[in-house]
Amino acid sequence: MRSVVPISLLACLALGACASKPKPDLRLPAAYEGPAAAPARVALDRWWENFNDPQLTRLIDQALVANPDAKTAAARLREARAARVSALSQFLPQGDLNASGTRTDTTQIEGGLPPDLSLSFPGIIIGGGVSKSYSANFDVSWEVDLFGRLWAARRAANADVAAARFDYEATRASLAAQVADTYFQARGLAIQLEDARQSARIRRELYDVASKRAAVGIAATSEPDRVAGDLARAEAQVAGLEADLQAQRRALLILSGRTSDPTSSVDTPPDVAAPPAVPASLPSDLLRRRPDVLSAEAQLAGALGREDVARLALLPTFTLRPGLGWQRTDQSGSVNESSSWSIGGAVTQPLLDIPNLLAQTRVYNARTQAAAANYEKAVQTAFSEAEGALVRLAADRRRVSVLTDGEARAQRAYKAARLGYGLGLNDLQETLSSELSWRATRLELTTARVDAVRRAVQAFKAIGGGWPGAVAAPSPRAAGAQGDARDVTG
Repeated sequence: MRSVVPISLLACLALGACASKPKPDLRLPAAYEGPAAAPARVALDRWWENFNDPQLTRLIDQALVANPDAKTAAARLREARAARVSALSQFLPQGDLNASGTRTDTTQIEGGLPPDLSLSFPGIIIGGGVSKSYSANFDVSWEVDLFGRLWAARRAANADVAAARFDYEATRASLAAQVADTYFQARGLAIQLEDARQSARIRRELYDVASKRAAVGIAATSEPDRVAGDLARAEAQVAGLEADLQAQRRALLILSGRTSDPTSSVDTPPDVAAPPAVPASLPSDLLRRRPDVLSAEAQLAGALGREDVARLALLPTFTLRPGLGWQRTDQSGSVNESSSWSIGGAVTQPLLDIPNLLAQTRVYNARTQAAAANYEKAVQTAFSEAEGALVRLAADRRRVSVLTDGEARAQRAYKAARLGYGLGLNDLQETLSSELSWRATRLELTTARVDAVRRAVQAFKAIGGGWPGAVAAPSPRAAGAQGDARDVTG
């Protein structure tokens, strides 16, 4: 035992010289630049309900249950919880109960004593007879955790479960946002399709007017042909948009786990409402609201725990080995039964394995540094996404407001030109130019409205919406003394 202590001290000194604790840079601005979000009371865990669209809510709820990504994430969470039990069970007492029984029939075939004579002594049969023996043993091995290996392993296992939990929530949050984005894209295509159909209808009306004007000689005979070409393009656009909308509906059904349902089961009215208000949020909220940030934090806590386990492997291991035993031998004319118990111990000190263990510790230290860098990146990415989504959403709202007024004016100008053309006051070129201007403005307005609601979806997801957010992450900043107190496994 005297030689064990100096070796352990030397190992710890060598380990302390190469170990370094990471310090992630989590500095963020005090607030987002650009227009501030509305101080609205909005439930972030189910933000899609703020759009007041029952079909959207139903599609997302179905996706969260039936989508393969959600099922995969749930399975990985169950795997992490089972792996936690497996990793910690090795620190519990280990041992198996062994039992056996033997029956021996002995018959004298030739020579020896007469068949009707049998002599027996304990353990020996002369002549012939039956011998029965039974035994049962229960040997236990239990590592006495004097240096906190169980504590470190438990911190690492709890952090792994927490990371899997947050990955599960991040998958669900991303899935909800993907369904909403796909849904609003379909609504945008429905608006474009309706506009294209109206444009084709107007072209047909212009074609009729141009044909009548050419027939009475007040317009060139080429005018109907020119309108006919525009009508063909409008009808071709309608066919293309119908195919795009059907494909988008199918994508939405697949996301929702309803692959076999017909696309007609998804209603996509040709309109979108104004995006709901996004609640005010601070950059610091991302550290507790974004599941991907919390997952990166939990991964760092797990890396710190595994590094501690690797460091503690350099220290001696003390093992208790109690045991119980029972034996019984039943021979012709005699019974021998005995029981026993034992207790022992062992100590194991790594010696020739120390260079390898030090190398393993440096490996885990490098992984911890990488986890810290990944944590920093997750925080920076979250801030970039949140600020970008909020700033662009504010710009989209202003864009919709400006284009709404412009579209109304362009529509009035077209109606006036269309009326003048029917009365013979305007030529075809002026009428088509007015219509083209109106349609271009209307298309841009439609795009802006769809972009605004899609940007609202991005903003809700970027600030950490889409999951309950009520669980706490095992913080690497308190990984030493409080790692177990923040266990999220339930």
